[in-house]
Amino acid sequence: MGSISLYIFRTTLGAFLIVLVSLTSVIWVTQALRDIDLMTSQGQTILVFVGITGLIVPLLVLVIAPIALLIAVAHTLNKMSTDSEIIVMNAAGMSPWVLFRAFLSVALVVSILVGAIGSYFAPKGLRMLRDWLTEVRANVVSNIVQPGRFTSIEANVTIHIRERRNNGQLLGIFLDDRRNPKERVTVMSEFGDLVDNDTGTFLILQKGVVQRQETGQRDPAIVVFDRYAFDLSQFAGGGGAVKYSIRERYLWQLLFPDPKDPLYIEQPGQFRAELHDRLIAPMYPIAFLAIAFAYLGAPRTTRQSRTLSMVGAIGGVALVRLIGFGSTVFGATVPWMLLLQYLAVFGALVFGLIVIRRGLILEPPAFVTNAIAALTERITRRFAPQ
Repeated sequence: MGSISLYIFRTTLGAFLIVLVSLTSVIWVTQALRDIDLMTSQGQTILVFVGITGLIVPLLVLVIAPIALLIAVAHTLNKMSTDSEIIVMNAAGMSPWVLFRAFLSVALVVSILVGAIGSYFAPKGLRMLRDWLTEVRANVVSNIVQPGRFTSIEANVTIHIRERRNNGQLLGIFLDDRRNPKERVTVMSEFGDLVDNDTGTFLILQKGVVQRQETGQRDPAIVVFDRYAFDLSQFAGGGGAVKYSIRERYLWQLLFPDPKDPLYIEQPGQFRAELHDRLIAPMYPIAFLAIAFAYLGAPRTTRQSRTLSMVGAIGGVALVRLIGFGSTVFGATVPWMLLLQYLAVFGALVFGLIVIRRGLILEPPAFVTNAIAALTERITRRFAPQ
C-alpha cells in the first residue's frame, strides 16, 4: 500500500470509527432508557444495567456499520475534493482505481467486522442478554422484593409482601397476575416460602385465598387454600433447556438446522430469510462504497456543487437497503423474493464499477440543476430581511 493509499485508508478508517461509535452510542442510549426499570423498579445496580443493555451493542453495530462507512467515505471524498486533492491526483495521471482500491480496503475491513458480528457476536450477545435477564428475574422475589413495596416482576405480574423474616419466610403476601387477558388472578396469603428443586422455583403460599375474575363475569370465583404453589420458573427460564429465538442462532445453526427443532418445524421460512440476511450482510459495505464512489469519486472543481451527487448517493444506498429489508420480510413467505436482495447488492456493485471504469461523472440534467438553483434563489429572496 503506497503513501497515498495509506493516507486514504487511515483517514477513512478513522472517520468510520468516529461515526460508528457516535451513532452506536446515541442509539444505545435510546434503547437503554427503555430498560431503566431494571434500576428503578427491580433494584439492580448501575453496573448490571449497563452490562445488560450493553449486550445489544453488537446487534446495533451490525446495522450501523455499513451506514457509518458510507458517511466516512462521503466525508473523505468531500474533504479531498474541497482540498483539490482528487483533481491533482487525476492531473498527475492517477487512475480512479487506485483511489477506489484504497477505499475498498476499508470496506473489506468493515465487511469482515459485519460478517463476524452477524455470524457469532450478535447472537452471542442476545443469548447472554436472555440469560442475564433470566437470572435477574429469578432473583426478583428472593432478593429484590422489598417489604411494603409493590414490585412488578414481569409485565402484568405484581407482588407485595408485608414483612420478610430472618429465615427468609415472607409474610402478608399479595400477588396479582393479569397476563391472561381473559382472566385476572389475585392471590393473598398469610405467609409463604421460596423452594428450589429440580423441577424449578416455586413460591409456596399457605393459608390464603385465590380470586379468579373472568372477563365479562360480574362475580369472581374465590377459593380458600391451606397450601398453594405459584410457579416462578416461568420468570426464571424454567428448569428445561433454553429455547433460543431465530435471531439468537449462530450462522452455522441456520445453515444446518436440526430437522427435529420445533421452532424450525414451525417457522422454516423465517430460518431461511434470516440465513440469507446474514449471508448478504457483509456485502452491503462494499455495495455502499461502490455507490458512494460512483457519485462522489470523480474529480470536480470547487465551483461544481457536490450536493446533488451526495443526495444521489444517499438515495441509491437507501434504495438498496430498502430492497434488502423488504426481501427479508416478504421472503419468509415468498422464497423467490429473497433473490431480490442479491440482485440489488450486486447490481449496485456492477453499476458502481462501470461508472468508475469509464470515468463517468454522475450529475443531474441541466434543467434539474437550474430549477433547483432558481427555487433556492426564490426562497432566499422570500425570507431575506427587508
